[in-house]
Amino acid sequence: MRSIIKTPLAALAATTMLSTMAFADGHGLTGDLRIFSDMSNPAPRAIMEGLVEEFGAMHPGLEIELTVVDREAWKTQIRNALTANAPDVVNWYAANRMGPYVDAGLFMDITDMWDAGDFAGLESVRGAMTIDDRQWGVPYTYYQWGIYYREDIFNELGLSEPTTFEEEIANCQVIVDSGRSCYTIGSRYLWTAGGWFDYLNMRTNGFDFHMELARGEVPWTDERVRETFANWRRLIDMGAFIDDHQTYSWQEALPFFVNGEATAYLMGNFVVPHLREAGLSDDQIDFYQFPAIVEGMPMGEDAPTDTFHIPSGAQNVEAAQEFLRFVTSADVQARINGPDGLGQLPVNANAAVADDEFIQQGFEMLSQNATGGIAQFFDRDWPAEMAAIGMEGLQEFMVFPDNLDDILERLEDARQRIYE
Repeated sequence: MRSIIKTPLAALAATTMLSTMAFADGHGLTGDLRIFSDMSNPAPRAIMEGLVEEFGAMHPGLEIELTVVDREAWKTQIRNALTANAPDVVNWYAANRMGPYVDAGLFMDITDMWDAGDFAGLESVRGAMTIDDRQWGVPYTYYQWGIYYREDIFNELGLSEPTTFEEEIANCQVIVDSGRSCYTIGSRYLWTAGGWFDYLNMRTNGFDFHMELARGEVPWTDERVRETFANWRRLIDMGAFIDDHQTYSWQEALPFFVNGEATAYLMGNFVVPHLREAGLSDDQIDFYQFPAIVEGMPMGEDAPTDTFHIPSGAQNVEAAQEFLRFVTSADVQARINGPDGLGQLPVNANAAVADDEFIQQGFEMLSQNATGGIAQFFDRDWPAEMAAIGMEGLQEFMVFPDNLDDILERLEDARQRIYE
């Protein structure tokens, strides 16, 4: 599904409160600016439409055409959109998910903008926008992953937040002994198993190794990968996960947490509104960083990052560049990521952070305690075909851990074929 909004921006200028400076800065931009966005859900769409209106009012010489594409459909349509009559700005994702379009010459190199300091406050995530030592876009939002848990049940059982894997195991044993599962998970759509692998692998072998594996530089049969699965199996064998999780979506697994049948959920911060809507108060929910497995190893984190890019075929490059500066500025980042917007984290380190317990915790964790690096999540960091085969294997391992040797051989065969 696709919809197009054409914004007559000269009219907007008359109805929007603008400073003289905004007019002075923007009067030189003219022509058409075409933006394709996958922000199709109601709240993100409202944000995107608001950004277009605001930017257009600042630059009355522009006429902006915003095309909103269904988020899932965009994943298959983006290549065609970039190839024929390309727009000037598009939404996509960071890190390896940029790779196919960078390699095909479909994204514009904007390293000169990064080098010129156009994106102050984004320095910590520059690496996520980098391929071959060049930058290919800008981030506008991200969110933390971690372990959300039932604080009230932890208090009932006398448990505290673990900082090491051994403490995690010890807590889990108490939880299992109480007749509960430690973790809910719905792995029917596979990607949730990818989150568990990401964290266990980054904690067992480190962020750099995790990225080497994602780039196909390490065999799946490597003993270090087996160590990751051995740590995972400790949890599986003690009955840490709910039964039959392969039959549930991530949403269908929520009631186990809400009803107290499971005490924790390894998930992204987007889970919080669902928990609140289900009737849990913030006094019943809390969050902690996935604990360390190897003492002293820098902590890598999953923080999927959404991005804007200028296609190499863009016609109005000057206006596109100015839009990227606008959408990454500290004040815009604070507004679009606030509780009345996306409810996520501003990427700009100079932006104000929403007064929300979990957003505050996530911002602190990612800005201060993610010293290992920021990963983009399994299905973004691995090439699409490898990610699909890999996540099938990860789910199979959770259900049939004795199949590990066959799973790793299958993934290694795929690695040798896909990365050749």
